[in-house]
Amino acid sequence: MSSHPPATTLPSPAAMRALRRRAWVLPALLLALAAAFALALAVGSVAVSAAELWQIAIGGDAGMAGDIVRSLRLPRALAAAACGGLLALAGALMQVLLRNPLADPYVLGISGGAAVGALLAMLVGAAGLLLELSAFAGALAAMALVFGLAHGEGSRTPTRLLLTGVIVSAGCGAAVSFILAVASEQSLRGMLFWLMGDASTASRPGVAVAALLGGLVACAPLARDLNLLARGDGTAQLLGVPVVRLRLVVYLLASALTAIAVTTVGSVGFVGLVVPHLIRLAFGNDQRLLLPASALAGATLLLLADTAARTVIAPAQLPVGVLTALLGVPVFLFLLNRHR
Repeated sequence: MSSHPPATTLPSPAAMRALRRRAWVLPALLLALAAAFALALAVGSVAVSAAELWQIAIGGDAGMAGDIVRSLRLPRALAAAACGGLLALAGALMQVLLRNPLADPYVLGISGGAAVGALLAMLVGAAGLLLELSAFAGALAAMALVFGLAHGEGSRTPTRLLLTGVIVSAGCGAAVSFILAVASEQSLRGMLFWLMGDASTASRPGVAVAALLGGLVACAPLARDLNLLARGDGTAQLLGVPVVRLRLVVYLLASALTAIAVTTVGSVGFVGLVVPHLIRLAFGNDQRLLLPASALAGATLLLLADTAARTVIAPAQLPVGVLTALLGVPVFLFLLNRHR
């Protein structure tokens, strides 16, 4: 439609200086994540001292503490951190595309679609890659349904998309209830706990960690175009952004990130809503900073929530999704009232 005007699309010197001034945010969030990770490995029914953690880290034999950390706490902590980052990154992508701080995979029904796909796979006894593919298909179907139904006579407005997402999410909830009604008693309890969010059964955290790193790498070259898209579709097109292709890529990427998070720790809500919005309020809307900062903050939040879920009423455990909902619901209501 129009050529790429290099002088116009390059970041201004003022914008680059502002970005450098806020560059401390990423190391600070990385240190917070490291502290939360150490806390997750140390606390629990059996306390692990700092000396024992260091011994484990360098590959030494720490006895029973080493077995507990390596076989139980380390996989769970990796899964919680990776999935928190995945959900926050997906939420940040959806919010910039829709230019709506209330958008996230949970509210828009993408998490619900992934949950339906995963539960259907569980119902027929599928596991592993088939479970993840089924969750991705469910997330993709929910996303297509939301954006298909939200297209009215005019353009897709944020309000129409949000309301359509709520309706699709409710429909996914009904489908989940039907699946639970026909499931066998042996699998019913596991399904229910998984639906509320559960990192204790995460047996392959490496998939989620790799997906998070891959998602961050994939988002890096998109940050400039997303900054332009945040100004509006017309402005982005005039500045040479392939809007239709960019939207398709980001929709698919957000669905994939959500599906992997859902298959790993279950349906955990509001991380993708709360974290990107708080990061945006604190540090601005530059996607070059917002996307990695949201991933780090989301990883820290879900890791701390999971640590609390398994220690608050130990030796019993709470579903981590309950704690994120207790945080997310009041924040969602506040944002809804603020952006009427």
